[in-house]
Amino acid sequence: MLRVGRAVACMACKNLVSNNMGVRFRMPLQKLHPLSRAIHHRYNASANPQRPPHCSAARHFTSMSRLPMRPPKPPPGHGGWRYQQHRNFWMLRLASRLLKLRYIVLGSAVGGGYTAKKTYEEWKDMLPDMSAYNWVIPDFVWELSDHIDLDKLTKILPELEEIAKLLPELPDFDKIGENFTFLKSILSTEAPGDTPVKAATEAPVTAKPEASDKQFKKSSDKEKVDQLQEELLRTQMKYQRMLERLEKENKDLRKVMLQKDEKGIHQRKIKKSLIDMYSEVLDILSDFDSNYNTQDHLPRVVVVGDQSAGKTSVLEMIAQARIFPRGSGEMMTRSPVKVTLSEGPHHVAMFKDSSREFDLGKEEDLAALRHEIELRMRKSVKEGQTVSPETISLSVKGPGIQRMVLVDLPGVISTVTAGMAADTKETIFSISKNYMQNPNAIILCIQDGSVDAERSIVTDLVSQMDPQGKRTIFVLTKVDLAEKNLASPNRIQQIVEGKLFPMKALGYFAVVTGKGSAGESIDSIKDYEEDFFQNSRLLKDGMLKAHQVTTKNLSLAVSDCFWKMVRESVEQQADAFKASRFNLETEWKNNYPRLRELDRNELFEKAKNEILDEVISLSQVTPKHWEAILQKKLWERVSTHVIENIYLPAAQTMNSGTFNTTVDIKLKQWTDKQLPHKALEVAWETLQEEFARFMAEYKGKDQDDIFDKLKEAVKDESIKRHKWNERAMDSLRVIQHNALEDRSITDKPQWDAAIQFMEETLQARLKDTDSVINDMVGPDWKQRWMSWKNRSPEQHTRNETRNELERLLKLHEDHTAYLANDEVTTVRKNLEGRGVEVDPALIKDTWHQLYRRHFLQKALQHCNLCRRGFYYYQRHFVDSELECNDVVLFWRIQRMLLITANTLRQQLTNTEVRRLEKNVKEVLEDFGEDNERKVHLITGRRVQLAEDLKKVREIQEKLEAFIEALHKEK
Repeated sequence: MLRVGRAVACMACKNLVSNNMGVRFRMPLQKLHPLSRAIHHRYNASANPQRPPHCSAARHFTSMSRLPMRPPKPPPGHGGWRYQQHRNFWMLRLASRLLKLRYIVLGSAVGGGYTAKKTYEEWKDMLPDMSAYNWVIPDFVWELSDHIDLDKLTKILPELEEIAKLLPELPDFDKIGENFTFLKSILSTEAPGDTPVKAATEAPVTAKPEASDKQFKKSSDKEKVDQLQEELLRTQMKYQRMLERLEKENKDLRKVMLQKDEKGIHQRKIKKSLIDMYSEVLDILSDFDSNYNTQDHLPRVVVVGDQSAGKTSVLEMIAQARIFPRGSGEMMTRSPVKVTLSEGPHHVAMFKDSSREFDLGKEEDLAALRHEIELRMRKSVKEGQTVSPETISLSVKGPGIQRMVLVDLPGVISTVTAGMAADTKETIFSISKNYMQNPNAIILCIQDGSVDAERSIVTDLVSQMDPQGKRTIFVLTKVDLAEKNLASPNRIQQIVEGKLFPMKALGYFAVVTGKGSAGESIDSIKDYEEDFFQNSRLLKDGMLKAHQVTTKNLSLAVSDCFWKMVRESVEQQADAFKASRFNLETEWKNNYPRLRELDRNELFEKAKNEILDEVISLSQVTPKHWEAILQKKLWERVSTHVIENIYLPAAQTMNSGTFNTTVDIKLKQWTDKQLPHKALEVAWETLQEEFARFMAEYKGKDQDDIFDKLKEAVKDESIKRHKWNERAMDSLRVIQHNALEDRSITDKPQWDAAIQFMEETLQARLKDTDSVINDMVGPDWKQRWMSWKNRSPEQHTRNETRNELERLLKLHEDHTAYLANDEVTTVRKNLEGRGVEVDPALIKDTWHQLYRRHFLQKALQHCNLCRRGFYYYQRHFVDSELECNDVVLFWRIQRMLLITANTLRQQLTNTEVRRLEKNVKEVLEDFGEDNERKVHLITGRRVQLAEDLKKVREIQEKLEAFIEALHKEK
């Protein structure tokens, strides 16, 4: 700043005055140019106190007006010593002319800028509002600065000098330096006041000595290439570590954001992720069984490879956890495992049909997960098989995991070893082909790099399924062992270039999945893989490219390929299921117009309610009905034993005392050993029959016959599980023993009932005996003449034997039940005299039936006599010729049957029916959880059609929702 009297001159005023003008620091204000004085000192009251502040010379000297040739004279009264003639300052007039040109240019620039600004505003108003098209740019671009520190990223990026080193053809910096020096020497002409250029830069570049040229030429090209490759690898590794660090930070930030969303901090509903929606569709399709050839062509990543090629290890590296069971030298993957990978705040795993979450950061949860997968695999394998086509669905979530769906298939084998099913090899090929023949499936072909390429089996299979290689990604595992063992590393280069195997692929990758130890962690394997490729000659010699190595690059490539395939094919699949739905709905309307579309689960619930209603109806059976059924069935079960083993042996005795003694002994033995058990069997069978009868009678016009197999299975399983109360047998034995010991018939009706019971029983036995005899002797003369039937030789012999034995019975009506040996001989000789050869055994057998008929006829006659014998029995006339002990025996049997039936009825209604209801409920619950059993028991085209229709609708709806979400994500 310059002091000018009381006024202060600014730096701009100072610069307006040339140094050669001789103006000192204390320059009068009048010496300055009028424009400068008007702009910078218009409000200087000390210069002209009588002039108002707003009156200034600026109105005479604007940027667009003509400047006066000479400055105005000072007003009178200020003294003339300040004013000097302009003719005495010619240098000052020259400077003023130059300054006038300067201000004209400045004014023109200011005016032009104002005009340009006004034009820009007009054009800007004419342009349309582009804010409505912000949706074209993804949301993550606008939010990029919120999640990534761009300033920090800018600092981390390399300088231009480092990038120049990575160029394949480096420029000749010497020539550039020569040109730069030459150009600088031209421009180095110093103007007055310019800063001199340093001597080092001004000096011309001299030619290099011949010795240095020769020394530079001696360096071989190979050394240069090696040096450049090493430098390139170091730079790549450096950037890789930078990217990994940034990815880790981004992963942590993403994890924090997901955790906040999970806790509800943002107060918004978290929508289901795209990959989860897609996985649900695949889960439904895995159970879909249609007759309309609607193929499942939705994309998925199918992992195939030879056994022990490293499929499981590659999947674990992609999933970032050791989740699969491991075993050296044996088949561990026995069924397909569908793994859905998605991003989440916590690293967890969960099965489709379970709510338990396995924390993959805890070793005990990892061990439990591996054990559960192994159990599910073994459970899916049926008896007599080694592998199973049943799919196990597993989802894995975690920060930074690439979203995709992978299916791990059993390893392809070449030989069936001991312990395997004979069709194991063919089954594995069938399962693999079934997944790979999907035209939209991405085939991840895993090949062991440590073995000879000629031993590969899976590459031929892959080349058959995808001959053009449009959806195949080849992965070479165990590259560390391959580099160590192979004599020629060029074979690895041939493999990753697709020149060795007879197959084509979209991409080729080389990975290392550990050192072979089951206890290695994923982080240690990653470090080992990075260190190996950093020091490997495969990269140094240029055999492998940097983007072809590490499982991380592999997972990124597979994920990109998967989503590309999904976007290209998902809409086409949705249209196919839409057409299938139309076909199914049309068939249903034509064939089942009056029925609801119920699938197996809904039909099972309907049948379950009907069965429970039928079981409850058992409790409504009347006691009289129960007792009548029980009494009848019990007598049918024990009547043979009573007649053959108790009544007939006792009735053949000579007197009443022996009869009663024999009866008491045999009844006691029978009660202690057989009778209670037989009674419980009868009760249980009666309950089963009544249950079956109610289930059959429940059928009506609205009854659906598709429930028949289910009801029969429920009935059989419930009966199989039912066990009668063991304590009931002991109490029943006591009751039966007391009933059989009682001999006192109190009234005439009981006596008549016993006689009727005895008569019916004996008549039934007599009828059976007559039937047996008729079968033995053949048709009589009437049947022979009327029905044209003849006797066989054996029947003729038996007929002659019968005639001879009947003559013997007529002579001895009181004969015993057994023939004596001399009587047998007599009968045989008599028959031989008539020309009939008879075996003694045949004679005895025929006698047994004839005597049985004879005895039963006499017993019926005695029964008729005892109808009026109640008076003698009640008076205890022992000496009477009428003895009715057999009537008393049948009364005792009849009373035992009544008491037993009553006891069993009480036990049924009070205990067993309720237990049966409980068993039925348990069986229905078990059947409800067993989907395979439901499919087997509830069958029919109507059921299958409703099932398929429901699934097709669900698949179509979920696919449409997925497609909508996919478009929104774009």
